[in-house]
Amino acid sequence: MSLGAALRSYSLGAMQAGQPTASQRAWRLVLTAAAAGYRAGVGVRAWAFASGLRGIRRLPCPVICVGNLTVGGSGKTPCTIALARWFRARGRAVGILLRGYGGRESGVTVAADDQGVRARWESVGDEAILLARRLPGVPVVVGADRFRAGQEALRRFRPDVLLLDDGFQHRQLHRDLDLVMVDATDPFGGGWLLPRGRLREPVVGLRRAHAVILSRTDQAPDLSSLRRCLEQIVPGAPQILTRHRPSRLADLGDGAEHPLESLAGRRVLAVCGIANPGGLHRTLTDLGAMLVGTAVFPDHHPYGPADLLRVNRMARDGCAELVVTTEKDAIRMPAPQAVPDEAGTPGRPMLVLQVELEVTEGAESLDRLLMGCGGGGRG
Repeated sequence: MSLGAALRSYSLGAMQAGQPTASQRAWRLVLTAAAAGYRAGVGVRAWAFASGLRGIRRLPCPVICVGNLTVGGSGKTPCTIALARWFRARGRAVGILLRGYGGRESGVTVAADDQGVRARWESVGDEAILLARRLPGVPVVVGADRFRAGQEALRRFRPDVLLLDDGFQHRQLHRDLDLVMVDATDPFGGGWLLPRGRLREPVVGLRRAHAVILSRTDQAPDLSSLRRCLEQIVPGAPQILTRHRPSRLADLGDGAEHPLESLAGRRVLAVCGIANPGGLHRTLTDLGAMLVGTAVFPDHHPYGPADLLRVNRMARDGCAELVVTTEKDAIRMPAPQAVPDEAGTPGRPMLVLQVELEVTEGAESLDRLLMGCGGGGRG
């Protein structure tokens, strides 16, 4: 089966139902033309690397990349956390490199060292701070030039292995292992390249992957068809199945923990500014929560007082008992969250739901790949 036939055989119904209006058709034409231009640029860039016109630089330690084909939302950050813990459990020193999306700093910045967090999220991005908080003692270095960031990490912290978070398209840096995340609920970003769809590069780029890590497989509408499609695209590559497992529920203000079971039967307002808000909504309903509303903000949205007033108003109007957000959103929220609305009604408790990436199938294959990249323990 050809690549095109494989993709046609798998569809999540990305096109809108019903007949589009004239303005919608015109807008689609504009986006389609822009996507064609974007594709041409991606093709030229890929040719430049394949022909050697653009060089690839190598760091003197193993580099493992966690990336994806689409813009945001596939679970790269939880995967990076899980990989860092895997190496540390085997006595290996690990460092993390990332671009720091949304941060204001230029050049190379150490977001965290072995003593703790050293930067604010406004400077280095929310993902860097989340990694630093979840992985105490692991250096996190931010920089658009990941080679220079890696040099700084090696100079200061001497890691045995470096994890490159969200770097699949950053081909200037050699990597020893490319792990590509595919969101099983929306694997191909609508089937179109940016800006019409969410693909960063054509799906054929997946053939550079050493393994495919499927996330949210417990929420996939047709996992078997997706796996067959991926086998056609990148035959023989291990497919690692994972899910986002809820692990902790805590109050944003004082950090007090609540049992996950406390969400069952409760009226909940879900608040998030992430690439895949549907993942949070599904997780909450799986935990038994009754969703009475959803406040969805743009990805990486910096929350201000007006946003909190809106959230509290929605919670009041929906008679919500609790407001639940994600760990990444909580980093971008001012605390404490007991902000009254315009009527003076106190805000509902704001709880933060933490998730872990849990491997449900293919752990042995992943272990073998990681062992081949310096995971054998210290000699």
